[in-house]
Amino acid sequence: MFDLAIKGNKILTPDGIRKTIVIIKDGLILDLVNDLPADANVIDIKDKILMPGITDPHVHINEPGRTSWEGFETATMSALAGGITTLVDMPLNSSPVTTTVNALEEKLLSATNKLYTNCGFWGGIVPGNDKEITGLIRSGVLGFKVFLTHSGIDDFPATPGYELKKVMPVIAKHKLPLLVHCEISTQVIPPPVSDVRSYPAYLASRPRQWENEAISLMIRLCEAYNCPVHIVHLSSSDAIGQILRAKIRGLPLTVETAPHYLYFNAEDIPDGQTQFKCAPPIRERANNNLLWEALQAGIIDFVATDHSPAPPELKLLESGNLTKAWGGIASLQLALPILWTAARKRGITLEQIGSWLCEKPTQLTGTYQRKGRIAPGYDADLVIWDAEKQFTVTAEGLYHKHKVTPYLNETLYGVVEQTYLQGVKVFDNGTFSHPPAGKIISRL
Repeated sequence: MFDLAIKGNKILTPDGIRKTIVIIKDGLILDLVNDLPADANVIDIKDKILMPGITDPHVHINEPGRTSWEGFETATMSALAGGITTLVDMPLNSSPVTTTVNALEEKLLSATNKLYTNCGFWGGIVPGNDKEITGLIRSGVLGFKVFLTHSGIDDFPATPGYELKKVMPVIAKHKLPLLVHCEISTQVIPPPVSDVRSYPAYLASRPRQWENEAISLMIRLCEAYNCPVHIVHLSSSDAIGQILRAKIRGLPLTVETAPHYLYFNAEDIPDGQTQFKCAPPIRERANNNLLWEALQAGIIDFVATDHSPAPPELKLLESGNLTKAWGGIASLQLALPILWTAARKRGITLEQIGSWLCEKPTQLTGTYQRKGRIAPGYDADLVIWDAEKQFTVTAEGLYHKHKVTPYLNETLYGVVEQTYLQGVKVFDNGTFSHPPAGKIISRL
C-alpha cells in the first residue's frame, strides 16, 4: 500500500498550488491522488502549506577546526527547524579548509552521526591546489568555491585569474559549477574610513565596482572555458545588465542573492551594529529593489542564506567596530520566513518562493532529478508551514550555536511546523522527533 499520506488544500506541485493527497512509499513520493478509501490513514493539513524541503547550497558549518563557531549538529538542527532538508557546506571556515582530498575526508569523518539534514560539500580553489581538483571530484564534491578577494581566513586566500585558467577546464570537463565570491579589491580604492562605527563608511569601503568588475571577469572566463559559473550572494544591482546579456548569449552562468539583501536596506542600519556586517555589504533601498526585480525576472536564479556565524566576541558588539568585526550573517533557520515576509509585501506567490528556495537550487547541486519537487519518484523531503502565522525572532527560539543575528526581534510571517526526510517526520513543532537521519549528498 503506502507508508504515509498527506492531504491538503495548498500543496505546492510542479503544476502550482493544488488540493490533493500526496502518497509516500519507501521514502519516495509514489503518487498524487484526489481520493483514498474512507478508512485510509491520512494526515489532513487543511490550509497549511506542503512544500518540497528547501535546499540551501550556501552554508558555512565551520567543522572541523572551528566548531566553536557552529558545527554540523547545530547547523543541521537549525536547518531542519527552518524546513531545510538539504544543505551544502562551504569549504571554509573549517580548519583545515576543504582544498585537498585529505581535508575532505577529515570533514566527512567529523560529520558522522551529526547530520539532521542531508548535506553535500563544495571543494575549494586556492592558489596552487590545482592538482587536488580531480581527486576532490572523485571524492564526490558537488563543485568548487573560489574567492577573488581575501576571504577573511588566511588559509583560503584569493585566487588570481591565471590560477583560474588552470582549473576551469578541469571543472568544465566534469560539468561541475565554479561558485565565485565576486569582489576584486585591487581595481578601485575606496575612501579611507574615518569612523569605524559608521555603516555608510563601511558600505563605501566595499564599493559596487569591486563586484561589477569581478563579475565581468568571470563572465569572460565562463565564455572562454565554457565552465559553469555561479555567482554567489549578488548584492550590486549594477551588475544585472551584464548578467542578463551573458544569459541571453547562452553562457552557463547562474546567480544567487541572499535574504539579507532583500530584507534589509542600508538606510535603516544603525551605526555600530556589527550583526549587519557582511561582504558584499547590504546596500541601499533602490539597489535592493532592483535585486527583487531581477529575481522576479529570472535573471537572479534563487536565494541562499550564506549562513556565516561566528562567536559573539568576533562580532565586536560592544565596540561596534565595523572595520574589524567578523563579517557574516546568521540566518539558516530563518531562510523561509525572511524571504516570505519580504515577498508577500510585493505580491509574490508561494510558487515563486518554492522555485527560489526548493527547485532552482537543486539545479546547482545536481540533485534536481530527485529533490525540490512534489512529484512521483522524488524524495519525500517535505516541509509543512503556516504562511499566515507570525512569530517574533528570539534567541531562545534559535538552534544556531550563537544567537547573534540582525533578525533578532523581527516579526516574521511563516511558521515551520513539520519537516520530513524521506517520508519520516524528523521535526514537529519545536521537537526533533528522530535522531540524526541526514545523508551525505554526492555527485557520485
